[in-house]
Amino acid sequence: MPMLSACIHAYTVFPSFISHCVSPKLDLSCSSMAASSSIRIVVVGDVHDYWNFEQDSKALEFLQPDLVLFTGDFGDENVEVVQSVANVEFSKAVILGNHDAWFTKQFSRSQEKDKVQLQLECLGEEHVAYRRSDFPLIKVSVVGGRPFSCGGNSLTQKKLLSARYGIKDMDESAKRIQKAARGTPDDHFLILLAHNGPSGLGSDLNDICGKDWEFGGNGDYGDPDLAHAISLLKENDQVSIPLVVFGHMHKELAYGNGFRKMIVVGPDNTIYLNGAIVPRVKRLNDEDKRSLDEESTLSSSEAKGTRRAFTLVEISEGRVAKIAESWVSVVEDRTTLEEEHILYVVS
Repeated sequence: MPMLSACIHAYTVFPSFISHCVSPKLDLSCSSMAASSSIRIVVVGDVHDYWNFEQDSKALEFLQPDLVLFTGDFGDENVEVVQSVANVEFSKAVILGNHDAWFTKQFSRSQEKDKVQLQLECLGEEHVAYRRSDFPLIKVSVVGGRPFSCGGNSLTQKKLLSARYGIKDMDESAKRIQKAARGTPDDHFLILLAHNGPSGLGSDLNDICGKDWEFGGNGDYGDPDLAHAISLLKENDQVSIPLVVFGHMHKELAYGNGFRKMIVVGPDNTIYLNGAIVPRVKRLNDEDKRSLDEESTLSSSEAKGTRRAFTLVEISEGRVAKIAESWVSVVEDRTTLEEEHILYVVS
């Protein structure tokens, strides 16, 4: 696979605290947003129980992704939500987060399965921890990082990782990610999907993996094994990694400290994208509902409308062309692009 840095393109990154919005009520079904030569990937960040199969399916049907990536934290071992996600009828890849193993410390040895095992069985091969999933029709490969991560230098859920994946330390974890990415088809666009991002991307509280939940507790809370794996792949295996997708570190900072940087472009053009917009669902008020259809007489009791957050990644000619935080409104059978905040665009 050729190195991404060999082909340099002009791009613009928009700070997360500046909203660069398109006009609302756009129709994503138009040809300008769905050119046949492009690939559309939708990232669903940390769900935290904010999932409704009917409404999210309508939103995804409206967005028409070629691939959906889920960054985990569906709930505190919420098997029902994970089963619902598994039933989504789009190509997808999933990584489980720390909240998906919130109570279970080791796999059950009894006949009654624990909830982590049940979630893994729901997802099957779509859970990509330490493995590669190839999507040949769109020439994309997704390699999964370490599941159940809560960030920082400690290897959380050691018993689960050891029993399921044979992982006992950070070095083994990094090498397993590296091994999974080796052999990626040369003509495939490679994405690393992890619950938490890599270390080395900043230590301020508003950095993409910065620690924000303790007063005066700034620090880099990225995953060192993921950072090590990326370094090994680039330096030893000459593998190009154009996109790393993760969640865990919520966009809205703790204690009202503003918002997190949700995108970083590395010196070699690797794009690091945080999709954890939490909460990802907001209720529409009556005025919002009326604006969707000026002739509508629906009341709030007749139509419970919502805005639902996704991050859209558009790939064109083998490179990321645009990334946007997108809010889709769903009222009964009506879906509309309510807001779009541009995070990255190639000039």
